[in-house]
Amino acid sequence: MKSLSASKKGLFIVFEGVEGSGKSTQCRLLSERLTLEGISNIRLREPGSTETGENIRAWLAGGSDIDRFSELFLLSAARSALVKQKLKPSLVEKRVVVLDRYIYSTIAYQGFARGIRRDIIDRINGIATEGLDPHKVFLLDIDPEISFERKKDNISDRWESEDIHFHRKVRNGYLSIAKGNPTLWEILDASSDEKSIHQLVWQSVLELFDQI
Repeated sequence: MKSLSASKKGLFIVFEGVEGSGKSTQCRLLSERLTLEGISNIRLREPGSTETGENIRAWLAGGSDIDRFSELFLLSAARSALVKQKLKPSLVEKRVVVLDRYIYSTIAYQGFARGIRRDIIDRINGIATEGLDPHKVFLLDIDPEISFERKKDNISDRWESEDIHFHRKVRNGYLSIAKGNPTLWEILDASSDEKSIHQLVWQSVLELFDQI
């Protein structure tokens, strides 16, 4: 396996999925495995991981009167701060970036579920990210009925409180995006046990190391 330190760039990995799919767990497991292997990495989340992002996250969690476009712009502001302050600097330092959600969440939630046109979302995403794309996206796919069971006693934000129909739209959106770019995306069965999922993720990451 080629060492990451010998690469010209870092590695950018994203985890996506509906609420309760296990994204955060897989982000943590991957980061811990990378650290164990002596590979420099940073684990980040959207919205969050910067002062701007965490403030927006808190606001969105408690704001019930935020319309869909305000939601879109707030999330994009948090993303812009993350890209400039954390993502790009980490990649310059040749670190592995493990990110919980990215632009695809916006397409799935604000696009497929909220009904904002894709071309509008793509333009705003492009500005916020400055065209920065990941090397790999893992979709933790699960039936919202199952993920709802997982999260029923831990509802903490505006999206988790949406009804099952909303989350079905989100899931369908993710699957549509992923199937449109099978080279970038890997769809994983999130109803499997977390250790088995992590092993699949790790094997894919090892392959990525050989490619960069």
